[in-house]
Amino acid sequence: MGAGRGSVLGAGERTFLEGRRVAHLATADGAGIPNVGPVCFALAGDTVYMTIDRKPKSGRPLKRLRNIAENPNVMLTADRYDDEDWSRLRWVMLRGRAEILERGPEHDEAQRILRARYRQYRAMDLAPLPVIAIRIERVTSWSGAGGADAGAQR
Repeated sequence: MGAGRGSVLGAGERTFLEGRRVAHLATADGAGIPNVGPVCFALAGDTVYMTIDRKPKSGRPLKRLRNIAENPNVMLTADRYDDEDWSRLRWVMLRGRAEILERGPEHDEAQRILRARYRQYRAMDLAPLPVIAIRIERVTSWSGAGGADAGAQR
């Protein structure tokens, strides 16, 4: 899992992402119509993983899965907002290509790290459910306080 080369993420960006529990995944269908929604995620190397879980759904494949099948270009944004202290504002945006993993060693390892990160997943039967893997290609970040990765773009 992850890339064999140097990381696309800076150390501060990685630490920030690992400290966030929720991010927002943006997908678009083949016609470019966007869809954005909150997701639980785990980072391994330069890949971000999300699993589909057993929450009640409409019965047909999720819009994010349909969009990825049509257009694998995605963006994931994690942020921190503070109404009172704007020096605490920060966000990291990841762009990349998403893959839907139905099974296999990477699928199973992704679900293992997601279960380790989110206790709610531990009681769920995730094995037959797909995992979304985002191969990070570009990172943009900003921090109101400055710092090592503030305003970074790679």
